[in-house]
Amino acid sequence: MPDSPYFVVRGSDIQGKGAFATKAIRKGTRVIEYTGQIIPEDEADRRYDDSKMKRHHTFLFQMCDGAVAIDAAVGGNDARFINHSCDPNCEPVEDRGRIFIEAIRSIKVGEELTYNYGLTGEGDEHDDWKEKYRCNCGAPNCSGNMLIKPKKKRVVKKAAKKKAGK
Repeated sequence: MPDSPYFVVRGSDIQGKGAFATKAIRKGTRVIEYTGQIIPEDEADRRYDDSKMKRHHTFLFQMCDGAVAIDAAVGGNDARFINHSCDPNCEPVEDRGRIFIEAIRSIKVGEELTYNYGLTGEGDEHDDWKEKYRCNCGAPNCSGNMLIKPKKKRVVKKAAKKKAGK
């Protein structure tokens, strides 16, 4: 029995296996919950060391600002096969400590379900980062990799106080 009534898993041109709509999906539909073993950040780093991987490939979904992750390789469901795209048709939604994949536009039968993984990094973490994080989504706006540069924290300077009488 499939994990979701909305899609089947089969080979994908984007990467390995993908999730393909078996029926029309309306915008706002919760397609599936992302499930698996909840692990702390240090355990996720131990299990999946990017420096030792030929290509970045995990079934991790980080939550709570990266403090914990869902490892869908352990007790997970078919949500782990939804691929990354720079022009996604779905997005992850956190609801009371659970992650759901939700359609952000109407999806046609046979269309591959995707969401932007939102991986952050400067891109210089590894000498071969362009290959490790290569994006194959084929979207017109494809950035060529799955990394989003982290936003720099804005430093707000306090105005200097004027001295009395000056």
